[in-house]
Amino acid sequence: MEFIQYLDKIEIKIIEHVEKAGYSTEENTSLCLLSQKYVGFLKKRQKKIVICTDNVKRIGGYKSLSKKYTDTYERTATLIKKALRHEAVHVTQECNNGNLLKINKNLTMNPAKIEALKGSTKISGEEEKERQAYILEDKPRLVEKELIKYCL
Repeated sequence: MEFIQYLDKIEIKIIEHVEKAGYSTEENTSLCLLSQKYVGFLKKRQKKIVICTDNVKRIGGYKSLSKKYTDTYERTATLIKKALRHEAVHVTQECNNGNLLKINKNLTMNPAKIEALKGSTKISGEEEKERQAYILEDKPRLVEKELIKYCL
């Protein structure tokens, strides 16, 4: 899967924990064709995370691996890592019987994510779960900690 090359060690560990919890990852499935603005999904029943690498590359403006140290590579890598972490939060919520995670109530969502929250909520119908995933996607160590706590 192409998206793996954009990940740091912490995201690789997150994937390992997700797999231990009985989930797998897929890339660029037909779900990604719903809109070019979507970067990831959780297929709950099938227990699969989908990463829409082609959409992320389009959004990030990234074209070629030979330009690995450009701003567009970094932007693309950041978007892929956040997408994986976001979907891993949803896996963790599923491990918690579909409930919100018990995290610090003082953690807040970046206001720049409001439009993304609306789009995600339109698909999932679960605004608070989406909000929690958007809050935690910027906190890779906390995502890993919560995965271990609830899923392993």
